[in-house]
Amino acid sequence: MIRLHITTEGSTELRFAKTVLAPHLGVFDIVVDSRSVLTSKDNRFSKEYRGGLKHYEKAKQDILTWMKQDYHSECRFTTMFDLYALPKDFPGYDEAENQQDPYERIRLLEKKMEVDIGSVNFIPYIQLYEFEALILAEPQKLDWEYLEHETPIKNLADMVGGQNPELINDGPETAPSKRILKEIPEYDKPTGGVAVAEKIGLQTIREKCRHFDEWVLRLEDLAGTNP
Repeated sequence: MIRLHITTEGSTELRFAKTVLAPHLGVFDIVVDSRSVLTSKDNRFSKEYRGGLKHYEKAKQDILTWMKQDYHSECRFTTMFDLYALPKDFPGYDEAENQQDPYERIRLLEKKMEVDIGSVNFIPYIQLYEFEALILAEPQKLDWEYLEHETPIKNLADMVGGQNPELINDGPETAPSKRILKEIPEYDKPTGGVAVAEKIGLQTIREKCRHFDEWVLRLEDLAGTNP
């Protein structure tokens, strides 16, 4: 049995890992443990504050610390970070900015991170462009959480159309979350967003979001791999 440790950017991804990914991967004999990235500590009161990817180096040290704490052969580690607002100290950031193809950009960043972490037990994952791309795989399902929003939800569905939701861009007003908030101002990522993702289901999300699907495939394969 594999123990998979997921470091998430924030509470939304954390909840998604626990409520959507963990039950699915459990079928493959993979036990998921997840926590948001460490942002600061208050040593006086032995408190940790987690959530928010502001600096890559802090995330890196948090991941390496977890690796030292659980170094057993059955352990694997991964991330769930957004490409949107990725910190500029991320390895390969400047080089990736020159990539026109978003998929090439994200593969370069993940490869640079993999090399920087330096462990065969580590699988980097960065979401194109942010968690809400998964919601836009089937925005009609927003009606499970946001009743009496037929017109805003239809506007979102029409906006997506036949687009690849992973390629809905990272502009400050046009990123997936910004588009949803424009139509549904009361949209709440950690609760409503994850609940909608559950309703959409992994199968649909994987069909619409190919990079996400590639990641889940790698995770599913862990039970049969040896580093």
